[in-house]
Amino acid sequence: MKRKYPIKKYQWHLSGLVVMVAVVLLLASCKEKDENLVPFSYDPEMVPSLVTNEGSTLVSDSGITRYKLVYDAWMVFDKAQKPYWFFPEGLYVEQFTPDFDIESVVEADTVWYYVDQKLARLKKNVHVENLRGDVFDSDELYWDRENARFYTDAYIEVQQGDAKLSGYGFESNQRMTDFRIFRPHDGRLPLVEQSDSVRVDSDGAVGTEASGLPLTDSVNTERSHSAVPVEGKVDPESKVDPESRVERESKGDEG
Repeated sequence: MKRKYPIKKYQWHLSGLVVMVAVVLLLASCKEKDENLVPFSYDPEMVPSLVTNEGSTLVSDSGITRYKLVYDAWMVFDKAQKPYWFFPEGLYVEQFTPDFDIESVVEADTVWYYVDQKLARLKKNVHVENLRGDVFDSDELYWDRENARFYTDAYIEVQQGDAKLSGYGFESNQRMTDFRIFRPHDGRLPLVEQSDSVRVDSDGAVGTEASGLPLTDSVNTERSHSAVPVEGKVDPESKVDPESRVERESKGDEG
């Protein structure tokens, strides 16, 4: 006797029914799980979205590898109002020339890097060496990559061959080869009297205001009343506000 309804047709309907039941049960289960979840909120200014432990990273600028970062801990706060990177256990940076030679070395115990402003704040045991062997040591230094310069209002010591310069207020190009100390203090500069400011250019020539005439072949007289932007007192654990610094600079120019 020929079957009126094929068995395969009933099997197809049965399979479809099983799938529908399974979907309904799954949705119900997910709903119950959602109801049991505890709402979670966090402060993006204090809680990092990414943490990397002990590593090194190469950083490119305009398609050219310019920096090597070595760190013990790297925290990324990309959800903060002003996204920044935080290196709480120190940072070692090598800056390269276009030929991949080491142009300068930068070290510090703690570093904040503000991504949008391209501004780094280096704090505690800041140590910098340039290509010609000059050494710079300070408690705090700012690295403005946007304008290719370093600056600080803190005390800084510079060892350049036999000469040792020190003082408060410092500004330099990014290669640390053309720099100025605005308030020299306790420096050892043979044959040069104390001055209002000391400047060293890219050729290593030291310029000060002394008698108005060069005292040696490598010393040129110069007087400067320029000053780096004055930062307010900042707690070591706080963050620098690059925008407020720029605002103060603009007001000073208008005056």
